[in-house]
Amino acid sequence: MEHIKQNFSIKDLENLSGIKAHTIRIWEKRYDILNPERTDTNIRTYDGENLQKLLNISFLNEHGYKISRISKMSDEEIKNLVKRINASKSEENRSRNFFKIAMMNFDDQLFEDTYNKLREKKSFRTVFHDVFLPLLHEIGVLWQTDTIKPIHEHYITELIKQKIYLNIAELKFQKTHKKDEDLYVLFLPHNEIHDIGILYLNYELLAAGKKTVYLGPSLPLDNVLYLTDIYDHLVFLCYLTVFPRNTDIQEFIDEFQEKLCKNKQRELFLFGARAREIDDRHLPKNVRIFNTINDFVATL
Repeated sequence: MEHIKQNFSIKDLENLSGIKAHTIRIWEKRYDILNPERTDTNIRTYDGENLQKLLNISFLNEHGYKISRISKMSDEEIKNLVKRINASKSEENRSRNFFKIAMMNFDDQLFEDTYNKLREKKSFRTVFHDVFLPLLHEIGVLWQTDTIKPIHEHYITELIKQKIYLNIAELKFQKTHKKDEDLYVLFLPHNEIHDIGILYLNYELLAAGKKTVYLGPSLPLDNVLYLTDIYDHLVFLCYLTVFPRNTDIQEFIDEFQEKLCKNKQRELFLFGARAREIDDRHLPKNVRIFNTINDFVATL
């Protein structure tokens, strides 16, 4: 896939690289490290190659290389030096930079190559926690600062979800389950569409040998009620990122108690930013909040 040319402001470069705009200007003036174009109104704009070079320079600078030394290297020498720094944490940082470049250029091949290189040395769980989760956090910041558009976030999020689905597919039919085992039901409440967290929870449950039903985003509780007529041993998991909003969370819990625990008490495990806002001192005994996915995995 050909790279789609993108134009970035110096503020965009600051947000993407972590290097302050005034530092970029000094480096550009003193060391001639970037080659910006100028608009008719004399405003600097930078293309994808400038962005990639700055990310590599930032990477080297973080690892003790002075800008005066980096500036004397050719672009190829900079890239090769980045490749030779193989410390684990460095690899993770570099991979996140490559994923960001893939996102900005809608470059499937760069995403795939970066992911495959990580998987040569790391488990999927490690890649998700050490690379994808920090990347998603950084992307959230970039979106809030208007450095990227929703189309960029949607693109990279869907690629990550594809990898979760692929790893789930490898686990799905590895174990025969007993009839009386707990069935873990994963779904998102009505209007909640951010499904990466709940999708990854499905992966962790399957990896632990548990039986799951994944129902996906934006599902009213009335729909989930149907399962109680078929299965006795049910545990429900929800990931609350945006919805329900604030005071509506208690209404969601009350509705769960009323509709799904009418004849039998059933466990409800809650995750996500909205869930962490709840005062758990007054929750029903069957409702539990987990601050992180790792906290939950430890219980398995």
